[in-house]
Amino acid sequence: MLIGVQPSIKQLPVLLMFKPRQYYAPQWSAGLSIVPRSRLALAVTPTPLYRWRAPVIDDSVELWIKRDDLTGSTLSGNKVRKLEFLLYEALKQGSDTIITCGGLQSNHARATAVAARQLGMHSHIFLGTNDPDTDPGWNGNLMLDRLAGAAIHLIPPDIYEDRERVMNDLAADLVRAGKKPYVIPEGGSNALGSWGYIDAWREIIENDAGEIPDFDDIVFACGSGGTPAGLALAVRMSGKQTRVHAVNVSDHPDTFHMRINRILDDLGTEERSEKLVDLVDGYSGRGYALSRPEELRLLRDVAGTTGVILDPVYTIKAFYGLCEEFRKNRDRFAGRRILFLHTGGLFGVYAKLNELVETVDDYQ
Repeated sequence: MLIGVQPSIKQLPVLLMFKPRQYYAPQWSAGLSIVPRSRLALAVTPTPLYRWRAPVIDDSVELWIKRDDLTGSTLSGNKVRKLEFLLYEALKQGSDTIITCGGLQSNHARATAVAARQLGMHSHIFLGTNDPDTDPGWNGNLMLDRLAGAAIHLIPPDIYEDRERVMNDLAADLVRAGKKPYVIPEGGSNALGSWGYIDAWREIIENDAGEIPDFDDIVFACGSGGTPAGLALAVRMSGKQTRVHAVNVSDHPDTFHMRINRILDDLGTEERSEKLVDLVDGYSGRGYALSRPEELRLLRDVAGTTGVILDPVYTIKAFYGLCEEFRKNRDRFAGRRILFLHTGGLFGVYAKLNELVETVDDYQ
């Protein structure tokens, strides 16, 4: 089902702040087969990194947080780091239309639709849903998708499984219509997109303040594989000993290892995901984008005690997994300093309004 009609726009000149900028890859990344030389400055970086006294985690460790939810407003979250490289490539190829995909409340699809329109391009986004014949409305990220003029294609799970073919078929149709499409995979998770988190790791270890310690563990949500691929490879190449823990919010760990290894292959390295990434399984709960009361209660408690709002699809499941593993399997995080990466997703909270009200109606 296609919903929404794109307004007619002219191909706009790229605004000054979005002009391509030369990119200098870290020296320790030399030897990779894909090394970008330019990118767009879409994200507000560096993002804050500081000590975080969140509930449940006791003072036996130093818990820190990296606020990649603050990479922007409508461009907030981890996906925009990847889009800096991917959308530069699209512009370099003269593209006028971006095609991508995600879940119904996809942060990646929202960031892509907004960034594409800011760059003067159209966007088509395929969103997976169990009920493609019903208009899902304007809640959460969907409101921003619509406001940005994205053409939204609703597809059922069985078709979403074949999303790469579906997107490529649309691209072929657009080419025949005289357009110049550029396809971005789910989550921006390919070899070029993974550079967003190769560079993010450099940002962490080469901070200007000089007061940030080496971290023993880094923990974050994993939904499509690009973030752990970039981070884990960067940790290894930079010579750091930080252990990388990715809490999967859907699918099976083997699926993510396969995706990460595909990215590593395309980057020209023989490193393997199974050696680089600890995939923390068992915290997808009721399923992708479905919440349990205990997750929403933790979201409420974190916001109420620290002022940091985690999102229901990704970061609360990652933090819930960290808390549970810290309680049940402390040896998994054997170090003194743990860094939690907040990958954004604020707008998805609005899609959980009714469920959240049930958890906060007695909370003052």
